[in-house]
Amino acid sequence: MYGYPRQGPNRELKKAVEGYWAGRVDADALQATAAGLRRDNWRQLAEAGIGEVPTGDFSFYDHVLDATVAVGAIPPRHRAAVDADPLAGYFAMARGTQDVAPLEMTKWFDTNYHYLVPELGPDTVFSADSAKPVSELREALALGHRARPVLVGPLTYLLLAKPAPGVAAGFEPITLLDRLLPVYAELLGDLRAAGAEWVQLDEPALVQDRTPAELNAAARVYRELGALTDRPSILVATYFDRAGEALKVLAKAPVEGVGLDFTGPGAANLADLAAVGGLPGKRLVAGVVDGRNIWINDLEKSLTTLATLLGLADRVDVAPSSSLLHVPLDAGRERDLDPQVARWLAFARQKTAEITTLARGLREGVHAITAELAANRADLASRAASALTRDPAVRARVAATTPGDARRAQAYPERAEAQRARLGLPLLPTTTIGSFPQTAELRTARADLRAGRLDGTGYRERMEAEVREVVAYQEKAGLDVLVHGEPERNDMVQYFAEQLTGYLATQQGWVQSYGTRYVRPPVLAGDISRPHPMTVEWFRYAQDLTERPVKGMLTGPVTMLAWSFVRDDQPLADTARQVALALRDEVTDLEAAGAAVVQVDEPALRETLPLRAADRPAYLDWATEAFRLSTSGVRADTQVHTHMCYAEFGEIMTAIDELDADVISLEAARSHMQVAHELAGAGYPREVGPGVYDIHSPRVPSAEEAAELLRRGLAAIPAERLWVNPDCGLKTRGWPETRASLENLVAAARAVRGELAG
Repeated sequence: MYGYPRQGPNRELKKAVEGYWAGRVDADALQATAAGLRRDNWRQLAEAGIGEVPTGDFSFYDHVLDATVAVGAIPPRHRAAVDADPLAGYFAMARGTQDVAPLEMTKWFDTNYHYLVPELGPDTVFSADSAKPVSELREALALGHRARPVLVGPLTYLLLAKPAPGVAAGFEPITLLDRLLPVYAELLGDLRAAGAEWVQLDEPALVQDRTPAELNAAARVYRELGALTDRPSILVATYFDRAGEALKVLAKAPVEGVGLDFTGPGAANLADLAAVGGLPGKRLVAGVVDGRNIWINDLEKSLTTLATLLGLADRVDVAPSSSLLHVPLDAGRERDLDPQVARWLAFARQKTAEITTLARGLREGVHAITAELAANRADLASRAASALTRDPAVRARVAATTPGDARRAQAYPERAEAQRARLGLPLLPTTTIGSFPQTAELRTARADLRAGRLDGTGYRERMEAEVREVVAYQEKAGLDVLVHGEPERNDMVQYFAEQLTGYLATQQGWVQSYGTRYVRPPVLAGDISRPHPMTVEWFRYAQDLTERPVKGMLTGPVTMLAWSFVRDDQPLADTARQVALALRDEVTDLEAAGAAVVQVDEPALRETLPLRAADRPAYLDWATEAFRLSTSGVRADTQVHTHMCYAEFGEIMTAIDELDADVISLEAARSHMQVAHELAGAGYPREVGPGVYDIHSPRVPSAEEAAELLRRGLAAIPAERLWVNPDCGLKTRGWPETRASLENLVAAARAVRGELAG
């Protein structure tokens, strides 16, 4: 087991951490809650038959931030706070304070989990701080468990890091390897002294395309750590894809164990492992149970893979393909799902049972799990034959689409002229990304509706009142293009999924996105269609309140897939086209209702990019086609926006252009306008809104701070193509900070307009 969901069955961790931030929970109570959650997780795993529980995978906010603390790489601007109060300083690095900016945040490989990016420079001095991994190991040992501490591996840590602000161009964090390795040696020694028999070093960076120099660095890392005399056994864990050339390095390394993913693209590890002669003398942790999706395992197929692996390693242990952090906790708590469908699902607890079943079959023979195999065959057959999964009308419509359906009828220059004439916006137009604060009152109204304490009419009246407040506020603040604020939406994917056929909603399927932000990804189980308009009435209501343009707001097809637990029984491209056609109907209905601006968000476009370069062109082809298919049915004077956030955009610049959106807004505040310069360098020809307000921090940026970011943006993007907006939606923020930040944003735009005019 690489790792387990942290939040608790009722998101106890979220409530405790947010209580600590609000001053309702003190540090001791927060630590006690965390200890109880760890204890419960270990007990459940042990009772299920997991013989070695993970420790150190638990985190108050992010495991990469935990690694930053463990190696002493605290940014200088946060050092005083961490020294004064380690817990408060830890959260300051994650969230920032009014005076100090947080660490940059981005996506963890191709998942929707966000990690905090280490900031390193030539002057970085590492020092070991083993307090957290050692104390959590001792907790588990004291409870009678065999335990395996988990740390982010040194190579992955450096490859994920970025140069600290102000560091001269050209610095590469990997050059700090000489300084970092002794710190890892010290951490391993401390864990050994605390009783660790094995330590897991996570190296998912090794499943990406690595240069010869980086592979040589990997060989050196594990040659040097392997040569330590007083250390635990080392398990190097890779996941999310095939190890490729790195497998040769790991096979030769003087470490005792290797973890490989044998699901999805990782299935190629089976042939690759045979090609390198296996792992003689080593422990193989075989990830045959998908750690990232929620469909039941094909036990017989996995047993066949495991049987082959028995001849390729000294010891084979059954495992998930990755940490189970990426799936919900327990499908058994889903009371509202069709019992037939519930049999198809496996959350973390069910995956744990699958692992122990496979381990027993591997150890004792298939006769020992005859009943489990029969039940599994029946459940797989039930899903394959279910009418829920196929709609002939949807498939016929997809088959009838042509390449022309995925192209706007007019080229961008003609569209831009028509849109400027229709909208009449000022230079540096201001807008927001879509959502406004989801207050406790809004959440209570939604809960009351579900519980029957509030009827549909009362609920709509409450939402309409919120829309009126949001629209009036935006007019007063001076924003140019408005939104209705999305008070009726529980989540940007789930809201639409609940109105589309083919999707199923869970009640307890919470998964961590970042920090205390948890989402409930819907289950995409069957063919997708739109029975009725989803957003048109809310748009029409908001637009009737103002003379200024109000954006129609939708979530794009790639994000609808990426932020769902998507079906695995047909190609993703086919599913994306089904979603795109459903959204196309909504886009054209919004236009018919009077929308001059329609935004179709695709924050997951970069996130879903395959980890290996060879796999990317095919993905980007269908992903960009799906976006265009959803947006290309509108007139030239209807402006199509899209939005992306918290990802590394440099690798998808061509794809961003291929979306053919008229305006794109992107996260840029934490990364200091880096994306604006990347777009300019790629020759991006359309309008851009790089964010000037970091919405994942409670701090309020001053007008001058926002203006300075705008000036940096103008150094890359001409004023006639530059928009002014936050990084992302505002649903997680409170009203006081939202008002202050947006008013400063508008003031910054006005100030810079004045500078340009003068």
